[in-house]
Amino acid sequence: MIEVERCRDKDAWDNFVLENEGHPLQLWGWGQVKSRHGWRSRRYFGIQDGETVVGVQVLVRRLPFPFMSFAYVPRGPIGREADFCEFVKLVSEIVKKDHKSVALSVEPNSRETFCTSDFQPSSVNVLSRETILLDLTRSEGDLLADMSKKTRQYIRKSATDGVTVRRARNHDDVQRCLEIYHQTADRAGFNLHKEEYYLDIFEQMGEHAPIFMAEYEGEAIGFLWMALSADTAYELYGGVTEVGQRMRANYTLKWSTIQKMKEWGITNYDFGGLVAGGVANFKHGWAAEETVFAGTFDKPLSPLYPIWTKALPWFKQVLQKIKRRA
Repeated sequence: MIEVERCRDKDAWDNFVLENEGHPLQLWGWGQVKSRHGWRSRRYFGIQDGETVVGVQVLVRRLPFPFMSFAYVPRGPIGREADFCEFVKLVSEIVKKDHKSVALSVEPNSRETFCTSDFQPSSVNVLSRETILLDLTRSEGDLLADMSKKTRQYIRKSATDGVTVRRARNHDDVQRCLEIYHQTADRAGFNLHKEEYYLDIFEQMGEHAPIFMAEYEGEAIGFLWMALSADTAYELYGGVTEVGQRMRANYTLKWSTIQKMKEWGITNYDFGGLVAGGVANFKHGWAAEETVFAGTFDKPLSPLYPIWTKALPWFKQVLQKIKRRA
């Protein structure tokens, strides 16, 4: 039988995540970032016979009455898979009691359906199901062979034309990357968080969230922001200036980052999801096929759950409209 204990020790939590092939969005620092921006983070261990065998970080967001709150697990749980269903069901009971959540939504770091006896597929995903996932245990030659001819050409061209890549070192570098991100968002028409959100990632995630910058003649023209665990590199954000676009800087930037992740012993490189349009076309050029994760699975915790499932898409649309007007 599994016993659930709340974890309040950062080192104990991160050690468990890193030792059990956990996703970087399950790290303590990611929960701290979300806690500073409208969520509450809770970490739970599953204990069996005195041994910690499973864990999960749950993010809880307060909702307008009558829904009370919504609980969410990004790319978890972690640990012994045989105990996932029993453990998360117990955690859902705690969430229901402590937070009156309308549902617990789980997006497992897996391509397998999650706990069908207690959870049901959700029509609304927080993270994209579709992504490009590279196996970095393969040789660089094999990775290059899976790329499109155009991707390989642009990697060589941008490097030959003088684009260099280095790691962001300080807050000035971060600010320059955020300027590039605003330019990218304005061109592409998507919304950004407040600047404090990104600065908190830099502070709270530390070595688990490195930023790589593309430069040309000393000027930053692109960036790629990663989240790392022991096994997984996950792309959080990225952007290029107009000069960076013309020079195809994002190609040598991404390839240099992939090489660095491979050098660091990372085995899985996740492109952070696919969305329709030019960005998805760019990402598709890096692999022979895309990966589709299992998706989102809900454990209803309130009689209001059916109403919530219908209201959630509307809430998301309203929020996007508000952000665009801000």
